[in-house]
Amino acid sequence: MRHSLENSNASSNPTIHELNPSRRELLQGGLGTALAALLGPLAGCAATPTATPSGGAPLLGFSSVPPSEADTVTVPPGYRAQVLTAWGEPVGIAGMAMPPWREDASASAAEQALQFGMHHDGMQFLPLQPDGRRGLLVTNHEYTDEGLLHPDGPEPWTAEKVAKSQAAHGLSVAEIELRGDGWRLVRPSRFARRITARTPCAVGGPAAGHSLLRTAADPQGRRVLGTFANCAMGRTPWGTVLSGEENFAFHFDAGPNPDAHQKRWGLPAQGFTRWAAHDERFDAVKHPNEANRFGWIVELDPADPTSPPVKRTALGRAAHEGAWVALTRDGRAVVYSGEDARFEYLYKFVSRDRVQPARDGRSAAQANRELLDHGTLYVARFDADGRGRWLPLVHGQGPLTAANGFADQGEVLVKTRQACDLLGATKLDRPEWLAIHPATGEVFCSLTNNTERGKAGKPGPDPANPRVNNAMGQVLRWREDGDFDGETFAWRHLLLAGDPANARAEARGNVQGDAFGCPDGLCFDPRGVLWIQTDMSAGVMRQGEFARLGNNQMLACDVGTGEVRRFLTGPVNCEITGATFAPDGRTLFVNIQHPGEPPGDISDPADINRFSRWPFGGRPRSATVVVRREDGGVIGS
Repeated sequence: MRHSLENSNASSNPTIHELNPSRRELLQGGLGTALAALLGPLAGCAATPTATPSGGAPLLGFSSVPPSEADTVTVPPGYRAQVLTAWGEPVGIAGMAMPPWREDASASAAEQALQFGMHHDGMQFLPLQPDGRRGLLVTNHEYTDEGLLHPDGPEPWTAEKVAKSQAAHGLSVAEIELRGDGWRLVRPSRFARRITARTPCAVGGPAAGHSLLRTAADPQGRRVLGTFANCAMGRTPWGTVLSGEENFAFHFDAGPNPDAHQKRWGLPAQGFTRWAAHDERFDAVKHPNEANRFGWIVELDPADPTSPPVKRTALGRAAHEGAWVALTRDGRAVVYSGEDARFEYLYKFVSRDRVQPARDGRSAAQANRELLDHGTLYVARFDADGRGRWLPLVHGQGPLTAANGFADQGEVLVKTRQACDLLGATKLDRPEWLAIHPATGEVFCSLTNNTERGKAGKPGPDPANPRVNNAMGQVLRWREDGDFDGETFAWRHLLLAGDPANARAEARGNVQGDAFGCPDGLCFDPRGVLWIQTDMSAGVMRQGEFARLGNNQMLACDVGTGEVRRFLTGPVNCEITGATFAPDGRTLFVNIQHPGEPPGDISDPADINRFSRWPFGGRPRSATVVVRREDGGVIGS
């Protein structure tokens, strides 16, 4: 069923287009910082921190919601959740058409390039005014389900379908405003923008122009078409966002005889999206360097629609989940990132130069345009004694030499995984999101799971990854020695996820409070509460060891006491991801990804509603949900 659009006009503002509020409402009750002054927060989704409640008042002030198998979003009593944006709605680019959502998925590739993409993941809110009531919402679109994206599914596979699939990837920038007690899209907006798998991107850092990045279409190796497979997103203190290119390898056709480099990066014989059939650059046999141009952290300045996205190669190439920024005492940037793959690695980059403020007519983003192109990249090693060390990924140091296949620093960065293998870094159980405590500087990382741990021929358990057949995952925490640029740290587990009622000891965990599995998204709110989002796959949800955990969910954790409470549950077979807060902590934005997804990707268009009709009763659509307290109070308090 197609939902209606309502228009309201204000003489001094752009037109505001909004979905009918009665249709947006999902559930009620029982079921300081402007964009030009972003040098305060440490990182992540935390805004300027407020004081921890005094007098021993608990940080978690809401009632837990029970596990749910319902096809809806559930929040605690006293809270309200509403849909703000969904796949297929126009982002509102000034001067461009605003093609409406088409329930039959008949939008063209050109129309999709003007609309919110598919499968929302990482997200950041950047305020445009000091009170935070107006700002930019930047959203990643991780991947596409071709049976859901096209009226007749993937067959027959055509050039138009490839173009539409590529247009549904990337990032969306939208302007939003709090009017009354509800958030609305501002359309048209001079800031609104779509970045797709065909948008020209610049390349910065040591690998820019490297021979491994040069192609026939780009002999200079400095201009890449597109970013895709974009997962989590961090925010910099200078007002830009950092988007990770995660499962990029699955879009390439490596053929039956991939070389050793392609094997190490997991390029399949035929890409899952089959883009190579109508876009030859994804044929890795004919164009072996094209894959090297993806897997980077992409920096975008949302406040400047004319600025290109930039792939920051100094941060290393990986199946990046995202990137999160801290500042050293002397003002240098430290970027943490994880690699969402079994037995892969956790990274830290320390900039050479200090962050510069806005001055002389240049914004902070412009003043720091090359900050992330110069510095040192490290990979983590977690030792058994609760200590850890950051190992530098620097050409010429240790085994990273020409004799071992690394001609220069650019090659070390293109082949980051191979370099980490030689250094003996700790192979982790899918390190995904990170979060940095806004007051203490302690760093947290979710390790979602790894059911291959301990299998024949695979690495066994180790101190950081203590469980074989690790279906449930864990959260690590560490404190750097001295400052964020320290090369050593002290670490421990925050928790091991699981259900204490499970028969298998490795699946019970040690959660103090509400049980959950597969931690993924992490985010600190302004008060220092850690929010944890889960990503149980459709193939295991609500069965076996996951039978009592219901749908995916979002939980709050008091990291001081270890208490965990369930705050939100999502629709059937969705992933809960992409959390970001307004500066005052009174609005929480959450992404609901792939509601109704079957255990395998949707391929039969007749199968699209087998599990879900969320959010509007028709074709299931990834969407951004806004959560607020009915009394206007601080979320979670």
